[in-house]
Amino acid sequence: MDQKVREIMTPNPVGVYFGLTIAETARIMRDSQVGAVLVVNGQALAGVVTDRDLVVRGIAAGAALDSPVGPLCSPELVSVPADADVSEAERLIRENAVRRLPVVENGGQVVGMVSLSDIAVADEWESPLAAVSKAQPNS
Repeated sequence: MDQKVREIMTPNPVGVYFGLTIAETARIMRDSQVGAVLVVNGQALAGVVTDRDLVVRGIAAGAALDSPVGPLCSPELVSVPADADVSEAERLIRENAVRRLPVVENGGQVVGMVSLSDIAVADEWESPLAAVSKAQPNS
């Protein structure tokens, strides 16, 4: 039987408000030890922003650290249902060239995030990515 996304996802993803600054978002990501956060605008999910987005779309493009993070997020969200097979998450990641997917249930409510690393670790074959993903982070 295939594993379900809910079995390997990280529950309770970190979120920030659209107007939060780049610097504040970076600190939240550091303190939460995550590489991506959900961006909320009002009551709606506006997108996802990654640590790479902060650097490439933000700082390297000349944005000030006190600029809002919202414009840096990837607005075209691709999500996966919590009850989908892990193979479906893997397919969506591959086809959309992303590293993380919001996990949804009940008509779109975000309940977690699943990453390429989560999938690699869940795979029974010990790949190099799985080994790196299991290793303790460098601090």
